[in-house]
Amino acid sequence: MTFDANSITDAVVDVSREDPPNISDKEQLAASFQEAILAAQSAEFDAVAGASDITSPAVAKAAAKCIAQAKGEIPIEVITDNTDAGGSETKDGSDWLGAEPEIADSEIVETYETEILVIGCGTGGMFTIAAAAEEGAKVIGIDRFKTGVGIRDDLGAINSRYQQEWGTKINKFDYITMATQYAAGHINQDLVRLFCDESGAVIDWYGDRLAERGVELWHESGDSVDDARYEHFATGHSPRWAGSDNGNGETLDGNAVLYDYATGLGAEFHYNTKMIKLVRENGRVTGCIAENGDGKYVRYTASKGTVVCTGGYSLNYEMMEALQPWNLRIIGRNGSEPGAFGDGIKACLWAGAKMDETHSMMMFDRCALRPDQETGTETAKSGDNGFFWMGSQPWLKVNADGKRFFNESGTYEGILHADEYQKGHCHYTLFDSNWTTYAQQFKMHGCSRLYPFENGADPNIPFQAIEGGMLPGLIESGFVVQADTVEELAEKLGLPADELKATVDHYNELAHAGEDTDFGKEAFRLTPVDTAPFYGAKNTGYVLCTMDGIQIDTSMNAIDTEGNPIPGLYVVGNDSGCYFANTYPNLSTGMACGRTVTFGRLLGKQLAQM
Repeated sequence: MTFDANSITDAVVDVSREDPPNISDKEQLAASFQEAILAAQSAEFDAVAGASDITSPAVAKAAAKCIAQAKGEIPIEVITDNTDAGGSETKDGSDWLGAEPEIADSEIVETYETEILVIGCGTGGMFTIAAAAEEGAKVIGIDRFKTGVGIRDDLGAINSRYQQEWGTKINKFDYITMATQYAAGHINQDLVRLFCDESGAVIDWYGDRLAERGVELWHESGDSVDDARYEHFATGHSPRWAGSDNGNGETLDGNAVLYDYATGLGAEFHYNTKMIKLVRENGRVTGCIAENGDGKYVRYTASKGTVVCTGGYSLNYEMMEALQPWNLRIIGRNGSEPGAFGDGIKACLWAGAKMDETHSMMMFDRCALRPDQETGTETAKSGDNGFFWMGSQPWLKVNADGKRFFNESGTYEGILHADEYQKGHCHYTLFDSNWTTYAQQFKMHGCSRLYPFENGADPNIPFQAIEGGMLPGLIESGFVVQADTVEELAEKLGLPADELKATVDHYNELAHAGEDTDFGKEAFRLTPVDTAPFYGAKNTGYVLCTMDGIQIDTSMNAIDTEGNPIPGLYVVGNDSGCYFANTYPNLSTGMACGRTVTFGRLLGKQLAQM
């Protein structure tokens, strides 16, 4: 709004996020608001035709604040509300939630009735659907894509038969303590305990389904001698898909296995169907309204429960910028699963649910940028970045001044968060021609391991694949630089040569002495950078998913803003909260995916038996 000494001279209203179907002309709507404000010369104007019941009061509220600011009654710093995490307005004034769409009954062309509705057919959705169908329930899964987005590998569990056979033992109270410490207490310990008690049986069930299709499930073993400073929990389980066949000469995947299993038990899948909003009647969520592949609105009514599992919001940059902007400063790549736009979380909030009040995302330190690229959202969006899988190895890492600043051996996200205090919000990873030998010496855990585990389980990507294709490709595309001297490496990375040379020389002295007196890195991970050719990469974060979501209880029932369960509404996977905060505990491999499949299966059985 613009003012002169005595009047309002102009008002500009942004209605770009107005999307209910009954608003067809946004420009006309904006002009109508402008006309109403100028005519009234105040914030008290009649409701504008075509605007929702939410939008007109919101514009009036904003106009009143502008007028108060112009009069000097309130300072500019406080002209927007900063509501709690259950709302959508943030300090920067953005409204990432927006208004719930208004859809008239006359616009709905078809209604589907079921007992259980699952919204989102990814990792959590497929386990929920299969479990419900197994119990004889009528279940429909809907997904915005033409097929399911797939099931993640590296599924965490405790006390599976695979762990028992190898002798892996994990104390559940140690595990709960670990989860609590990483989250600084921002979790519901009952949920972690539920995972500890039930996850092993869920993985055993999945192993049976895989075995029926000729697929082996392996368990990530720990090392018999593990002197790592940070405690590792050997929880990971992954299928060995190589050599499998879906019957058409193609490699199987988890989505195909559970789709075939669930449909064989009577489950239905409606793909190309996007959930628009949940339906709540008399306090109970009874289903949803969705848009089908023809662009028509359809209604789903679920008598036993509606399950939301759409994958979080890590592809919704506006939402991330509003809720956790600090994390967007330390990324350069986004590897989220398709569909992670926050639709499920927003629908739950419109239905009265409460979101976690701390916001976080899961990141890997496995993005390489060219030296002239900047970290942040724009680079991540561009797709012009390097998939630097070996970035988690504990090589020497320095800041933009060429100085070491962190113990490189630890969690994947540790150094990324430390990058918040460094120039350019990044670090530089340095290694030499002996890297394949050192990678085997490091005894890394989980998906960062580049060679087989002690029990013969496969690494996600072996060092031979990196050596034979991935690293040469990164060098060719400029995301990793190669040099014959440290000084040349510094020049190519844009680092001060004298400082980098001094840092490398000192680090090599520590490595040869076998003791890191600067940061305390374990001796077996303290390896020199002294044999040409030398390699370096500008290193930053790689987003996997968001970790905060709708608060739930141990029945996966969504919680409202008063702390009470919302009848009929359940949330699984990255849309759910109460489980993570601050940083991801990556030293428990598959903790997030394991939580998702465990709670999905428990919920499917629970709802079917209601």
